[in-house]
Amino acid sequence: MPLKTKTRSVTAPPPVPSAKAASKKSKKDDDDGTEMGDGDDWNLGKSLIKPPDQLDLTEQELKEEITRVLTADNPHAPENIVRFSFKERAYKQVPVISQMAIHFARDGNLLHKDSDEAKRQQSRGKLSEESDAEDISAPLPSESAEKMDTEEEELPDAKGAEEEEEKEVIRPRQERKIPNQFNFSERASQTFNNPMRENGCQTEPPPRASFASTANQWEIFDAYEEVLAKQAMKKEKQKPHTVKKDEVSKKKISAVESMSDDISRVSKVAKIVERMVNQNSFDDILQDFKYFEDPSDEFRDQEGTVLPLWKYFYEKAKRLAITSMCWNPKYHDLFAVGHGSYDFMKQNRGMLLVFSLKNPTYPEYQYSSDSSVLCLDFHNMYPHLIAVGFYDGCVAVYNIMENATGPTYKSSPKSGKHTDPVWQVKWQKDDLDNNINFCSVSSDGRVVSWALIKDEIVYTDIIKLTMDGICKDALENLQLQIMGCGTSFDFHKQKDNLFLVGTEEGKIHKCSKAYSSEFLDTYEAHHMAVDALHWNTFHPEIFISCSSDWTVKIWDHNLKNPMFTFDLNAPVGDVTWSPYSSTVFAAVTTNGKVHVFDLNVNKYEPICEQTIVNKKRNKLTHIAFNPTYPIIMVGDERGGVSILKLSPNLRKQPKAKKGQEVQKGPEVEIAKMDKLLSLVRDPDMKQN
Repeated sequence: MPLKTKTRSVTAPPPVPSAKAASKKSKKDDDDGTEMGDGDDWNLGKSLIKPPDQLDLTEQELKEEITRVLTADNPHAPENIVRFSFKERAYKQVPVISQMAIHFARDGNLLHKDSDEAKRQQSRGKLSEESDAEDISAPLPSESAEKMDTEEEELPDAKGAEEEEEKEVIRPRQERKIPNQFNFSERASQTFNNPMRENGCQTEPPPRASFASTANQWEIFDAYEEVLAKQAMKKEKQKPHTVKKDEVSKKKISAVESMSDDISRVSKVAKIVERMVNQNSFDDILQDFKYFEDPSDEFRDQEGTVLPLWKYFYEKAKRLAITSMCWNPKYHDLFAVGHGSYDFMKQNRGMLLVFSLKNPTYPEYQYSSDSSVLCLDFHNMYPHLIAVGFYDGCVAVYNIMENATGPTYKSSPKSGKHTDPVWQVKWQKDDLDNNINFCSVSSDGRVVSWALIKDEIVYTDIIKLTMDGICKDALENLQLQIMGCGTSFDFHKQKDNLFLVGTEEGKIHKCSKAYSSEFLDTYEAHHMAVDALHWNTFHPEIFISCSSDWTVKIWDHNLKNPMFTFDLNAPVGDVTWSPYSSTVFAAVTTNGKVHVFDLNVNKYEPICEQTIVNKKRNKLTHIAFNPTYPIIMVGDERGGVSILKLSPNLRKQPKAKKGQEVQKGPEVEIAKMDKLLSLVRDPDMKQN
C-alpha cells in the first residue's frame, strides 16, 4: 500500500546581494538621479518545487492523519535472559534489559566557540593570517632602495628621516607548522595499542552431599588427646640430620627416600578422600549394585536382564580398543584392562590400566607401551604380578607394588621373544625349581613357557604348531615345516600338563607338556579363527569355544563332535563360563549384544540377549565374570568398559525341596552338567 503524504508549496528564497553589487547599485542610482528602495524584492515570481514521482492525492486523503505510536520499549529486546548467580548458587533472570536502539552514530569534530580549545585555534588562525599579510605587503629590495632615495629627497631634514626609520619595526618571516586540530602528535611514529581482552569462565558447582553424624563429649576429648600426643611426639623427635634409620632393617635412609615415603603417605590419604568423594557422587549406583533386584524376574521364569552400572573410560586411552580384561583373583573389586588395536596399520601405542570399583573416574595404575597390549593375566598367588603380551611379539611382567613406569621383566630378541603377535598368556604353577612361570601362544606357532629367574626372563618352547592337510612327501623333500598360527589356549583345571590350543585355521589341538612333538588330538571346530577357548569351571571334561563364524560350541574332549552348537547371527568376540554354575556361560558379538545362556533352563536360546552399545558405531570385544559379585564387565572397540549387574534369573541357585537342605559344591554342578550331556551324548561317538 503506498504511503500517503502531503505536498506543500515551497518558494525559493530571494538571492542575497553581495556588498560590491550593493555599492555599484547605489552609485548607479545616484548617477541616474533615481532612488530605488530594497523593498521591491518581494515582487519576484513564486514557483512550486514538486518532485516528479509525487502522488496526486485528493483533499480528503490529504486531510487524513496517519499517526504512529512510539514507545520507549524495544520490541526486539529479549525478555528471558537467565544467568547463573555464583553468589546465590542458582540461575536467575536478568531484571534490567537495555531498551536503547541506536540507528546512527558518528563522531563529531565540532567545538564550542567559548571553549579553551576553540580560542586557541582561533588565535593560531589570526597569527597565520597576519604573517601571510605581512609577507605580501613587504616590498622587494630594489623597490625599497628607490623608496629610500625618494624619501631622502622629499625629507628636508636627515634627523627626521632617522627618527621615522627607528619607528618602523622590521618583523622577520616565521615558518609555522599547521598541526592537525583534532589528532595532533609531535612524534614521528606511533605504535598501535591493542585493546585489553576480557577472559571469563563459567564452571558448574561441584557435586555436594549432606553428611550427618553425632559426636559425644568423650569422642571430642579423645580426638584432642590424640592431637596433643602427636604434637608431643613431634617435639621429642627432632630431626637435626637428613639421614634416618629404618626401624626394621636398622639401615640408613637417604633424604630422597624419606621424602618418597612422605609422598606415598600423602597419596594414600588423597586416594582415600577421592574414594569418599566418588562414593558420595555415585551413591545411587552403589545402592543399585548392592540391593537392586529386578522385580520383573518374578513374573518371567526363563528370561533375565542386565543392568548397566558404571562406565569406565580413560581420556589418554581414547580411540584404543579393549583387547583384554581380567579380574584380580584376590581383590575382587580390582581389574586390569589392556588397550591397543588389532589393525596392523594402527600399531603406534598401547596402555595397561588397573581400575577399581571404588573409583570409577580414574585408574589406580597406568602404564604406557610402544606396542598394543593384546592379552594379560593376574597371578593367583601373587595378585600384584600381571603378565602381558604385546602385538610386536614381546611378553612382559608388571609389578604394580613398585612405583615403576615400565615392566619389571620383558623379553627381547636375545631372550627368544615371539616373531608375531602374542594372543594369550596364562600363569602356571611354580616349576620344579620353584620359579614363577607363565605360558604364551603366538601367531608364529610357538607355545612358550617363560620363567622368572632373578633379574632375567628365560624361555622354553613347549610345542610348535604345524598345519595339517599338506602333502608330507613334498615337505620332506623340501625340508620345510609350515607352522600353524595359534590364537588362544587354556590349561586344564586339574591336569597341569593338559592344554588346548586354538588356531587361525579353525582347528583345536589337544596337547600335553610331556609330548612336545605331536598332538594328542585335533578337533575340526570352526570355519574361521578360534577367538576364545575355555575349560569349564566345574566339569573336567567340558570346554567351550567361539569363532568369527558366528558360532559358539560346547565340547567333550573325549568326543570328536561338539555337544552343543549355538548360532548368534554375528561374529563372536569372546565367550566365558560363569564361576557360580556349570551350565551358565556368556558371550559378546560385534553387533553390540551380550548373550547369557543357561543350559539347565533353555538348551536352544539365550535367557538374556541385550544390546549394550550401538552396533553402527561400536563393537563389543571381550567379557568377563566377577569371581564373587553378580556382575560382568564388557569391553568395546572404543576403549570403554561397562559394568553390568545380572538379574536374579541369570544367577539362579538350586532350590531345596521341602524338608531338605540345599546341596552346594562342585559335585552338584558336575552332576547337573552330566544330566544335560546324557541327553545328547552318543556312546558310538567316543574314541577308541
